[in-house]
Formats: sequence, structure tokens, C-alpha cells
Amino acid sequence: MPAPVPLVQVEKTLILITQNDHWSGIELRHLAALEAVAREGSFGRAAKSLGYTQSAVSQQVAALERIVGERLVDRPGGPRPVSLTEAGELLLRHAEAIVARLSAAQADLAALAAGAAGPLRVGVFQSVGQHILPEVMRRFVAAWPRVAVQLTESASDAELLELVERGVLDLTFADLPLTDGPFEAVELLRDPYVLVVPVDSPLADRETPPSRAEIAKLDLIGFRQCRSLNQIASTVAGGLRFVFRSDHNGTVQGLVGAGVIAIAWHRDRYRTPAAHAFVDAAREVCAELERPTVPA
Repeated sequence: MPAPVPLVQVEKTLILITQNDHWSGIELRHLAALEAVAREGSFGRAAKSLGYTQSAVSQQVAALERIVGERLVDRPGGPRPVSLTEAGELLLRHAEAIVARLSAAQADLAALAAGAAGPLRVGVFQSVGQHILPEVMRRFVAAWPRVAVQLTESASDAELLELVERGVLDLTFADLPLTDGPFEAVELLRDPYVLVVPVDSPLADRETPPSRAEIAKLDLIGFRQCRSLNQIASTVAGGLRFVFRSDHNGTVQGLVGAGVIAIAWHRDRYRTPAAHAFVDAAREVCAELERPTVPA
């Protein structure tokens, strides 16, 4: 006959199961409310962004606090903005990932239903938009006339990659190496960058390029949001001295780190045949741009 189980052991087991089941009461609306409060800094603005009443958002956050057993939001009262506690910040990181994955799932199902039609959402930055995108679009539209390409431009490829992670974009052009995230990419083009100087500069007639130490002594003009440039600057002792920064190619004349352009997508999301075709078209165009020109 088996030995009896002590009562205290049974009670501990029951408590553990109850606590785990309690967390299963967390709903997506609870996490969305927490994310909105953190983003907006008030329950009122969070409610407006979600299309809820302020009391509904307050109730959802309060319900989440009861479930996890922690205070998540500091509520100072009056006009002062609310803020997340340490526990709230910790849970927010998980909430943002969950909300982003749900948005991506929604986008995937819409893409699957659209098939060879519907939109293809692509992120671009300025140099790609000027030199690569026009020919890619010409070829892609000819092959996929029912697919409407929707372009989102930003000076920051990190911002575009974030939109891919959230399911707002299907593809984006970006610089390698990519930022951390659930991305896959294919290299398109090695893009050489140069130091542009006035024609009467002593550097203009040199047969050898200046060293990084020499460049560090110059007054430079560069891109404001360029990860490649920032990486190069971090390798120069004392950094680089910028007197002006802009994200407009027509304005910028200066030093940029050697860059590699890629096109990236979310590794865990469904890629439509149209998305595959767009990547192929981009690879073909960039391969032709890199091909050496034979003089006549």
C-alpha cells in the first residue's frame, strides 16, 4: 500500500498550480493598455490612442497588476505624467514583443489571403530611392501588375527594421550589419563611400588616401543617422569632428564608413511570392550596378 502524501505537501502543490493558472488570465488588451500608457505617459492619451475610455484603460492595467501581483504603474496624480515601475518596465519588454508578433501575424494572414495581389510594403532610404529603386520598380511592376508596392521612406534604417519587426513593413532596404532582431537579409550591393574635399584642398592631389588620424583632424560634414558612419567614428581615437550633419544626400559632403546595402525581412513571417520576386529584382539591379563598366 503506498505511503500517504503529507497534507502540507499537497497544499503547496495546489498553491503552485493556482499561481500558474492565475497568469493565464492575462489578455492581450491588458498588455496593449500597459504599452499605450508607457508610450503616451497618461491614461487619458493612452485611451484615446486605443479608442477606449480612460476608465477602461485604468481597469485593464489594474487587472494586469492583480494578475501578476506587482504594481506596474506609478500614478502621481494631477497633471504629472504617469511612469512605469521597475516591474512595469520589465513586463513592458515582453508586452511589446507579444503585441508586435500579433501585428505581424495579422499582416501575414492578410498577405496570404491577397496572394498575387494586394500590397507589398517596402522600406527605403534616400540613396536607395534615387539609384536602385526606380529600376527595381520598373521590372517588378511589369512582372507583378496586381501588386501595389507601398513605400515608406526614413533616414534611419534602424527605424525601418523596427517596422518590419512589428509587421508594418514586409521588406526593407538596410545597411549591414543589421540591428539585433528577428531578421534575415540578402546582400545586394557593396556601396563604396569616399571623402569629398574642395578641389583646392591639399588632399585632392594626393595619390594615397588620408589616414583615419588625419581625417579626425578635419572639420567634417556627415549623415545625422548613419550606423556605418557611427561605427567608423567609434574606431577613431577621440572620435570624428562634425561641424554639420544632415540626412539629405544633396546636402552631405563628407566621410561615411564603407557600407553594404541589403534587403531584409522578418525571419519568422510568411513571405509572399511577390516579396520573393521583389528581392530577386533588387538583387538583379544591384548586380548590374556593381558590374564594371567597359570603356568604349
